[in-house]
Amino acid sequence: MEPKTREFLVRPEVTQRTVFLNEARDFKLVRQGRLVVAKGSEAGLEYRLQKERILIGRSSACDLRLNDSSVSALHAEVLARPEGYLLRDLDSTNGIFMLGHRVREVYLNEGSQFQVGNNLLRFEPLQSVLRIPLSRRDRFGKAMGASVKMREVFAVLEKVAPSDLPVLLRGETGTGKELLAEAIHAYSLRKNHPFVVLDCGAVPATLIEDTLFGHERGAFTGADSMRRGLFEEADGGTLFIDEIGELDVSLQPKLLRVLEHHEVQRVGGVKTLPVDVRVVAATHRNLRQMVEEGRFREDLLYRLSVVEVEIPPLRERPEDIRMLVQAALAEFNAERKAAGREEMAIDPLALQLLDAHPWPGNVRELRNTLERVLHLCSGPVVSRQDLMLDMFGGNRRSTLAVDVGLPYKESKARLVSRFEQEYLTRLVQEEGGNLSRAARRAGLARQHLRTLCRRYAIPVGAEAQDGEAEGSGDPGEEITDPSLADRPQENGAPSPGEPGGEND
Repeated sequence: MEPKTREFLVRPEVTQRTVFLNEARDFKLVRQGRLVVAKGSEAGLEYRLQKERILIGRSSACDLRLNDSSVSALHAEVLARPEGYLLRDLDSTNGIFMLGHRVREVYLNEGSQFQVGNNLLRFEPLQSVLRIPLSRRDRFGKAMGASVKMREVFAVLEKVAPSDLPVLLRGETGTGKELLAEAIHAYSLRKNHPFVVLDCGAVPATLIEDTLFGHERGAFTGADSMRRGLFEEADGGTLFIDEIGELDVSLQPKLLRVLEHHEVQRVGGVKTLPVDVRVVAATHRNLRQMVEEGRFREDLLYRLSVVEVEIPPLRERPEDIRMLVQAALAEFNAERKAAGREEMAIDPLALQLLDAHPWPGNVRELRNTLERVLHLCSGPVVSRQDLMLDMFGGNRRSTLAVDVGLPYKESKARLVSRFEQEYLTRLVQEEGGNLSRAARRAGLARQHLRTLCRRYAIPVGAEAQDGEAEGSGDPGEEITDPSLADRPQENGAPSPGEPGGEND
């Protein structure tokens, strides 16, 4: 019988949820575990989880290497998270199976077994702990964040910045990768030399070779003079290559040669020129999947990712939103003060709306929203109504964005979450905050609608601005499942494969 292939996310049992045992000012303790190959060609092989991210696959770059043709070069990863150890498929060819189901992400409990190719692996938690350093600072250059996730990122970058090691920054669009690259340069020994930027997504593919490596006079029609490329411009300093995943595969060998031999050859040239450049690269794409598909060279990936850092999206560190808002507000007020104008403030209810928003565009979207509403607000205080008109106003085009750089179901989940917030905000607003009328109009149970509104910090009844009291019900009802407030999408709509969900 063929195994079922429905993908799902299994959350750990309550008894297995505590991995981060202590958060001190400058470190946290992570309970360790180990993976044991129970069956397969590598039966008996063990790997101790001694860091926050380990790779499983056939490649020599993997921490747990499985020499099996049914295993992808970079098959899966295991991440230490506050909820437990998270096993994640790296878009492998044959996938990961647990209990007869193909899984994309799954939390590992004691004794959990899962299939990778022809190998059966078992997870065993250990009593020993790993000390993970955290930065003492809530800023790294212009990037900021007081959350544990960002302080982990800062701690790694603070350590590697003074070196010449290549760094690969992975993260969604708008997470601040260029700010972090600038900070790496600023804290390095190259800080007094050039910091040069190439955005592969902004330069036409036909011009990238010339932009990177330069050309000699007469190299092609119109080349009336010699041009230095960005590697020469960055000599002695740092070259930041943004959206490296957009680099055409035909140019990747030439970039690899520069990184390996520290010399560049201009287009149309015959001699090579020595260059001393540190490369920091960034991408929002899954480069390992691109390697599997033959669209990115594996050896180039290894050369670029000597140090690899994942930048968390804003929705995974909502505790940083207030800090980012205050920083943006302070910058805006400094300009107003210099111009002799009254300073502005943001109403607490407006802050709640900012806290609850999923921010698919991350920090960039947050700052753009604040800049826009602060300039357009008619009074000295930004109200919740001002924000709702800006973020969900009928005169603006919908900002629901489909991110094809993510797996289908993850992109869909974000879209559903954003739809829920926009729909419910408009619904409650049009019904004057009356929960009973809004529930009847939406065809939802009143209690379920209250739960959804609290999830997205949408005020109803007496909480609503300029709204009438609710028609019925106890205004003191509480959410009985605290996880509802923390997971904007999961419980708002049926998941694919569940009763009432899409069967896709």
